[in-house]
Amino acid sequence: MAKYNEAFSRRMAMAGIKHHNRIALGVSGGPDSMALCVLAASWKTEGLYGFDNSGKFIDGLFAIIVDHGLRSESKDEASLVGNRVSEMGIRCKIVRCDWLNGKPKQGHLQESARDMRYKIFQDVCMQNQISVLLVAHHADDQAELFILRSSRDSGVLGLAGMAFTSQVFSSHTNFCNNYWKNHSVLLVRPLLDFSKEDMYKICQGSNRDWVEDPTNRSPLFARNRIRASLGNLFSGTFNSELQAVISVCRRTRIYVDQMCNSLIKQSITVMDQGFAVINLKTLNPSKIEDICLSKFITLVLQFVSQRQRPIRGSTSKLLLQYVRTIPCKTSLTAAGCYIRPAPGSKGFKALVCCSVDCPLPSNAESFHTFSNVEEKHCFSDELEQIIANGKSYSNNNLVTNSSQAQFLDMRSQSVLDEARRLDVISESTHRNIISLQREEVSHFKSKTDEVASGCESKQGTEHIAAFLSEPLLPGQTCYFMNRFIISWKLSKEISSNWFRGEPLSLSYLEGDGHCCCVNEDEMVAKVRTMIDADWLYLAKLTKLPHSDNFEATRLPLTGKITCSDYSRLSAKVALKSLKSIPVAARKSIPVLVDDHGRLLSIPSIGFKHCPCMKASAVFKPRVPLGGGHSSFL
Repeated sequence: MAKYNEAFSRRMAMAGIKHHNRIALGVSGGPDSMALCVLAASWKTEGLYGFDNSGKFIDGLFAIIVDHGLRSESKDEASLVGNRVSEMGIRCKIVRCDWLNGKPKQGHLQESARDMRYKIFQDVCMQNQISVLLVAHHADDQAELFILRSSRDSGVLGLAGMAFTSQVFSSHTNFCNNYWKNHSVLLVRPLLDFSKEDMYKICQGSNRDWVEDPTNRSPLFARNRIRASLGNLFSGTFNSELQAVISVCRRTRIYVDQMCNSLIKQSITVMDQGFAVINLKTLNPSKIEDICLSKFITLVLQFVSQRQRPIRGSTSKLLLQYVRTIPCKTSLTAAGCYIRPAPGSKGFKALVCCSVDCPLPSNAESFHTFSNVEEKHCFSDELEQIIANGKSYSNNNLVTNSSQAQFLDMRSQSVLDEARRLDVISESTHRNIISLQREEVSHFKSKTDEVASGCESKQGTEHIAAFLSEPLLPGQTCYFMNRFIISWKLSKEISSNWFRGEPLSLSYLEGDGHCCCVNEDEMVAKVRTMIDADWLYLAKLTKLPHSDNFEATRLPLTGKITCSDYSRLSAKVALKSLKSIPVAARKSIPVLVDDHGRLLSIPSIGFKHCPCMKASAVFKPRVPLGGGHSSFL
C-alpha cells in the first residue's frame, strides 16, 4: 500500500492538486473506483487537512455515485456503494439518471450512459463548488482504447489514448467580479500508471469490497470483447511493450499540442462579434507538419462553431489544401464554419465564421438560461491555480522539436510497423496486436451498416438560421448557441448621452415623459441569428422622417414618448458599426425580436429600438480557443 500511496501522491502533484483543494470522485462501486476512493482518502488525510467538523467525513472529499437506472438492481446497488463509501469517511451523493427521452437503445447504451454520467458529474461539482473530478481509468483501459482505435485506423493522436488531465466545460456560467466565467472542471486520471491487477490488490489490501457490473462482460460491446482478448494475451512482456508504444504516442501528442498552442498565439485574432481571423502569412503553413496544421485548423473551427466533433477524412484534407494555398482566393464551408479570404487582405488572411446554414445535432443545446447573481466565492480562481501548478510541472517535460516525436502523420498500421522497426515492440507483440485489430475490425464491419442505418433514421437536425429561442424575460440571461451570453432589461431612466454628435431633439429629455415600452409588463424577447431582412430594416429606419416637435413624439391621452426618433438614430449608428463586420460574419450575430418577430435589438452593433431597453451580447464561447487545458504526461 505504501508503494501505491506514493505513486498516487506523485500523480496528484503532477496534476497541480494540493491537499486543501476540494475534490470529487466518480464512483461506480467497481474495483477501480473503490481503489480510487482508498487512495484519495489516504492522500487527503496525510496532509494537514483531516476530517470536517462532524468528525465523520474527510474534509474536501466528495464521491458522486450515478444510478443509471438501466438494471433492476441498480438502485439497491447504488445504495450499497454509498454505504461502503461513507464507511471510508467520504461524503457521497447518489444521483439517479432522468432519461427524459427514454432509456438508450442497446447499440448506444454505453455511450449514452457515459454522456449522462459526466453531465451529472459536472452538475454536482458546480453545485458543490468543486473544481477537480478524479476518475479511475487505469493502464489496462488505455490498452483497450489503443486496440479499439487502432482497429478504426486512428492516427497517432488518437492512439495516445486518454489525457492525464483535461478541462471539461459545461453550459453553466459564473458571474464573478463583474465578469462572466465559463464553468469547467479539471478531469484527472491519477491511476493511468496502475494496472487492473493493482486495483484488486488495493481493495484487498484495505479490506474493501466492490461490485461487478454484468454489462462489463457482455460481448455486445467492443471494449468488453477487447478486454477478454487482452486477458488471454497479457504477459509481462506484451503488457510492458504495449504500454511503451502508447507512451511514445503520448509524447508525440504533447509535441503536437505545444505546436498548436504556439500557432494559435502567433496567427489567430478573435473578434468580439464571434469570428476569427487567421494570418496565413504569419502562420507560414508550408513549414508546418500536416498533423500539426490539421489539429490547429480543427481547434480554430471547433472554437468558432462550438461543435466539438473531430474533423477527419476528405474534410480534413480539403482544409489542409485550403490553408496551404496562399494567397487564398476561394470560400469553403466545413465543420460548421464558413471560411473565405478576409476583406482587404489580398488573400493573406482567412476569415472563419460560424456557418448558419450547417445542420446541428438534434441534441445540441442551443439556448440555456441562468442567473447572473454574483458568486460569493469564485471557485474558478482555484481551478486556474491548479492548472498553473500543473503547467509548471509539464514545462519540465516539453517536447521541443519534431525529432523527439515519433510516428508523425502515421496511421495505426504504420505506427505499429515503425514501433517494430525501432524495437519499441517485439515481433510477437506486433503480431498479437495485429491479430487483435483484425478480430475487432471483423466485428466492426459486421455492425457498420446496421448502426449507420439506425443513426440515419434517428438523427435529427436543426439549422441555426431557423432557430428561435424560448422567451427571454426582462432581467434574464441566456447562453445562445454556446457562443454568446445575452441579457436585456427595461429601464425607466433614459440616458442623456445617447448618440454623441447626433442632432437629436432635446425635447426627448424634457419633462417627465416615459417611453411607451417601459410599462409593458408582458414584453418578452426571443433570440435568433441575424438575417438579411434585419439589415434592410435598419436601412429603412434611417430613412424615417425626423420629428422636431416634442408633442408629436407623445401618444394621444397617455403622454408616453414613442421610439421613432431614437430607433432612427440607433439604426444609423448601428449601420456604421455593421460596415466594419465582414458580410460573412454578420449572419451569426444574435438579435432580439418580440413575439411577433419584430426587431428589438442587435446588441453586438449597438442597435436597440427603444431608449429604455438595455441589451448586451458578449461573445463568450463555452469552450475556449485551444479546447482548454489538457496534459498527456
